Amino acid sequence: MKLALIGAGQRGMIYTRHAYQSEEIVAVVEPDEGRRKAAADEFRIPPERQFASVDEFYRLGKICDAVIISSMDRDHYAQTMEALNIGYDILLEKPISPSPEECLRIQRKANEKGRKVIVCHVLRYTNFFAEIKKIIDSGELGKIITIQHNENIGNFHMAHSFVRGNWRRSDLASPIIMQKSCHDMDILAWLVDSGAKRISSYGSLAYFKEENAPAGSAERCLDCKVAADCRFDARKAYLPVRGQWPATVVSADQTEEGLLQALETSPYGRCVYRMDNDVCDHQVTVIEFKNGVTATFNLSGFTNKMHRTLKIMCEHGEIRGDDYKNIIEVTRFNSNMADAGQQTVIHPAALNGGHNGGDTGLMNDFLENLEKADFNSRSSIDMSVESHLMAYAAEEARVNGTVIDLDLLKEQLEHSVTA
Repeated sequence: MKLALIGAGQRGMIYTRHAYQSEEIVAVVEPDEGRRKAAADEFRIPPERQFASVDEFYRLGKICDAVIISSMDRDHYAQTMEALNIGYDILLEKPISPSPEECLRIQRKANEKGRKVIVCHVLRYTNFFAEIKKIIDSGELGKIITIQHNENIGNFHMAHSFVRGNWRRSDLASPIIMQKSCHDMDILAWLVDSGAKRISSYGSLAYFKEENAPAGSAERCLDCKVAADCRFDARKAYLPVRGQWPATVVSADQTEEGLLQALETSPYGRCVYRMDNDVCDHQVTVIEFKNGVTATFNLSGFTNKMHRTLKIMCEHGEIRGDDYKNIIEVTRFNSNMADAGQQTVIHPAALNGGHNGGDTGLMNDFLENLEKADFNSRSSIDMSVESHLMAYAAEEARVNGTVIDLDLLKEQLEHSVTA
């Protein structure tokens, strides 16, 4: 198979490196010259197939079998629609689009053209969530009644990606619940095996704003007299992890000198309390599914580690999980508090690759589906739109202080798309 990469950032490079083990990468599209050259060198792409803009690439017509689109959120729609018109199958980074209408139009176009579009919902491909899904579907604990699900973003990840980084503003990218947590909406809908009925949501940008800046702090960390006492000092955030994420996002030069030079001018060297960020740093969402299951979803930038934890409460027992520890506890209910507990502890098989092996599972699914006449992906465009409508509904509910009826929302969106 021959593939092209559109967007040579962190995620695009991860997916393409996996594909490169068995497939040919024939072109790269990346506006940043340094990232474009790095991708071209790594994947041995000739100069005439290196493009600063997607329009230059698309003017060639169909020159490969599929494209990996991992550009910024608000570029996805135009790039995906044109790729479908040309005849490409697509691996599409999430979110599909911040706009629910655009999500539906992409879905419709893909089905009209008979093209395969797989969305990068990598959590579906982890052994951790697959094992939980297996337990639920076995029926051993009866039906799900309610779920508590937490996305613990990690305070350093919050500062890097959603305060200083590309996803700090909704108008530049997406609301955080769409950009970061369409994953979680997808997982909840998948585990519950139902569409959402009603959604409400509450949250705000509470901490990462100027009123919380330490006295005497500066616009940039390298100029700050109180940096030694600030955990968000850019030197503390990036220098100890040179060669790893998130330092690799800051600069291609991973020497100490290279990073310090980048921190002098890039957003990653700015004070986290003096940015132009507007996305929530915490948000709670309440979901009622059509099959009667209820769920609470809590995303928070105020955690020490990046991980997901959940408790699934069923008729005859409960499931607790922590994907960082890779532990699932299955407990059957006792008759009284004196009875010995009936608990099983499961450690799902560890897989290589990011997101607990989810990146590898996703890419294997994508490449296998490219080879097949039929299309049977667990994160196809048809499977993935629901999560985006849920995330959109949550943000609308938060902003407007209301409860969103999903069926009514879908009717309104369908009318808009077909008008």
